[in-house]
Amino acid sequence: MLEILSYDFMRNAFLATTAIALFAPLLGVFLVLRRQSLLSDTLSHVSLAGVAFGILLSLNPTWTTLVVVIIAAIFMEFLRTVYKNYLELATAILMSAGLALAMFIINVAGSKTSISIDQYLFGSIVTITTPQVIMLYVIALIVLAGFIFFLRPLYVMTFDEDTALVDGLPVRLISIVFNVVTGLAIALMIPASGALLVSAIMVLPASISMLIGKSFKTVLVWSVIIGFIGMNSGLVISYYFNAPASSAITLIFVFLFLVVSLLKRILKK
Repeated sequence: MLEILSYDFMRNAFLATTAIALFAPLLGVFLVLRRQSLLSDTLSHVSLAGVAFGILLSLNPTWTTLVVVIIAAIFMEFLRTVYKNYLELATAILMSAGLALAMFIINVAGSKTSISIDQYLFGSIVTITTPQVIMLYVIALIVLAGFIFFLRPLYVMTFDEDTALVDGLPVRLISIVFNVVTGLAIALMIPASGALLVSAIMVLPASISMLIGKSFKTVLVWSVIIGFIGMNSGLVISYYFNAPASSAITLIFVFLFLVVSLLKRILKK
């Protein structure tokens, strides 16, 4: 273990996984409870359009991705109101549009840059830079502060929007802000986890914690604990097996989900 920490890139990687474990599972819990699990997958695919714009305009893809994802998150809330009873249709529309736009722009950009879209599809947490780590901790602080100060409004809105409206809560504004913060988190996670697996890293810890936690707050706490265990153990396994970190982390979460599900079923008998 000490050997791993002797490398700068691995220290950055552990700092990154710890930061992600602080906010991704928390957002994942609300996505699952709001039945918006596909939102993370949709925004991760739309983020590829942001990367494509960065390539086309010769700008830092991180910044263009942030802009595109914020716009998509706001538009997602609009689609949610239009297709209130068919939310999966809204996510399908946005996901398809994002992927189509990314493919079109990348084709137009051609060989304009040496940046490969593959690194954004699959991610590489061991190549993450110090500025990217700092940005992950910034979004972690924003998410944690939001949960501390606005936990009750989020709770009410998640379980009963009608009650939230009666209580005078700005449901639409809260929902838009939540979508935007989720979009920002996903955009900052993409270089580490990749667009294809970012959804799993957000949703799987939440799904496992919901099998363990007995109350809403304990589910949130367990999601962070499971996220921390899965992210860091997956990183260690990827180092020793020379495997992509995002895939190792996802497999750890899948393994934990199967083990917890099996144990819960056995204990019920």
